[in-house]
Amino acid sequence: MSDRVEQLIALGREHYNANEYERAEPYLAEAALARPGFPDLYNMLGVVYHSQGRFQDAEEAFENALRLNPRYTEAALNLSVTYNDRGKYEKAREVYTRAVSASVGQPNALVRFARGKLANMHADLGSAYAGLAMFDESVREYAKALDLAPEFADLRVRLGNVYRDMGVHHAAIAEFEHAKRLRPDFIPARIHLGVTLFSLGRADAAVAEWKEVLRIDPANKSAALYIRMCQDANGPRPGSALPRGS
Repeated sequence: MSDRVEQLIALGREHYNANEYERAEPYLAEAALARPGFPDLYNMLGVVYHSQGRFQDAEEAFENALRLNPRYTEAALNLSVTYNDRGKYEKAREVYTRAVSASVGQPNALVRFARGKLANMHADLGSAYAGLAMFDESVREYAKALDLAPEFADLRVRLGNVYRDMGVHHAAIAEFEHAKRLRPDFIPARIHLGVTLFSLGRADAAVAEWKEVLRIDPANKSAALYIRMCQDANGPRPGSALPRGS
């Protein structure tokens, strides 16, 4: 492999791993043209295209990865999701079934991995819809994600944020509370629950959540800032918007 191709792959993988898909794409695409026998390049390109809503391109990339390595489990799962997104439900089931069947000796581990992988891909699509203010579509994708992985507290927080952006505060609170039950020490659930409660004028309940965050993580800057804002006579009044926490 030439130094040029090695550099392209290294740069593409670096941006890919940092979720900088737009920057990763030209490096990965050029590397794949120069070295078309590397299934990993096609799998990464497929993920990039899928994140951009380029489902046909993603499908072709994942198929290329599997043509080169029929036992490439991650590419098979990604292809299954992409087939599903394109309405090719029977093909999606076939690819998924083959991927699970190919894991002799660790079927349960693969099923857990597969469900988590599929859930996160639905969640990423839900996030993309939310960024375009297509909230109903976003909720549907997050619902699919949580059907696959109901124990993922982070996905419940992300869905809660979508509901809050929609103004459906009771549903947002329900998701944040569910995330807390799953993981009582999961800070984002408490931060965002506090923000939602404050926006509804429930300042005392909001401060209680943020104080619990500081008990778990005394150095948490978001919780400390929100509490100071609530206690500052010149700060925002209950019902006003707060900056988003993390």
